[in-house]
Amino acid sequence: MKALIAATAMAVLACSGYAQESPVALAEAAVAQFHDAHSRLEAAQSASDRVKALTGVVQAYEEGLEAMRSGLRQVSLREAELSREFADESGQYAQLLGILVGMKPNASPEALVHPSGPLGQARAGMLVASVAPTVQAQVEDMRVRLEEVQILRELQNEALETLSQGLQEVQQARTELSQAMSDRTDLPQRFTTTPERIKTLIDSSETLEAFASGLAVMDVVDGISPLPDLGSAQGSWPMPVPGRMLRNFNEADAAGVKRPGWLWAARPLSLVTTPWPATLRYKGPFLDYGNVIILEPANDVLLILAGLDEVYGDIGAVLPAGTAVGLMGGAAPDLDDFVENAKQGTGVSLSETLYIEVREGGQPVNPEHWFAGAPL
Repeated sequence: MKALIAATAMAVLACSGYAQESPVALAEAAVAQFHDAHSRLEAAQSASDRVKALTGVVQAYEEGLEAMRSGLRQVSLREAELSREFADESGQYAQLLGILVGMKPNASPEALVHPSGPLGQARAGMLVASVAPTVQAQVEDMRVRLEEVQILRELQNEALETLSQGLQEVQQARTELSQAMSDRTDLPQRFTTTPERIKTLIDSSETLEAFASGLAVMDVVDGISPLPDLGSAQGSWPMPVPGRMLRNFNEADAAGVKRPGWLWAARPLSLVTTPWPATLRYKGPFLDYGNVIILEPANDVLLILAGLDEVYGDIGAVLPAGTAVGLMGGAAPDLDDFVENAKQGTGVSLSETLYIEVREGGQPVNPEHWFAGAPL
């Protein structure tokens, strides 16, 4: 059925002249992404590196949700556009139907004789011949658009079934990933520290800057698992989580307060990953920052991520690039809310905030020196 819908959709698109990024194409792509994420979730159950597999699964579902939002939105807009067109042209369609009804295929020979004689009959025939192509074109246009409405509705129904399953499975994948991170014992350790030392440092630190500076001078045993050279990595890091800039480096907020980092907006329950191989120096709550992750990608360089809801990993462990270190907060949308917000183009917004700070030699630097495609 899906293949038939896709084939018919492409035929309709060819007739109507729509580009590849049409509502039909977007909806098809969204459904395909969810099917791919489902397959990856099943494969993750037996993966040798389950953490890596589940990280990819969660990211695949997050991309699928984005595609589904866009697809449902465009389908809704296109269906509304077609409805308006039909409403605006209802008078023309009524006349067209009247003409079609008047052209009786079973008319008697007497009915075809024009009352004014052979000349009138010839003129009437010429008139009908000139009108027929226009009528046929309008009929064909109506047929194509009615088929498009039917395809949009069938795709929407399929998308809703896939979405319902996807919303449940992405939450399952997040839960499994959290458990897999807790069970993980295969990562090398660059150092060990005691909870008492961390607690003492937290109690004596009144700012995030003081806490980070204290962590930087704590004893670290180097050489157990050397990290990749960071010298060539400037400007190449991917963002820890998809989103957009809220406040730039040292940009004042509404109260005039400046912070030496970025305030980054993200979607609820988004997965946060490390952009570069790094040692996990700290995870947990700190002051009013919420949960904080402090990563050390090289000596004298710290990456601070604050505002997470959940944090993963063991202090002292060396994390490969792309490793999940936590989740943003927020609530998962239910099916009805997701669909309604997607159609309206509202909701499921970038409501969660992640604070991103990079420190070199104990001093904060603009994160744009490290992250690729740094927003202006």
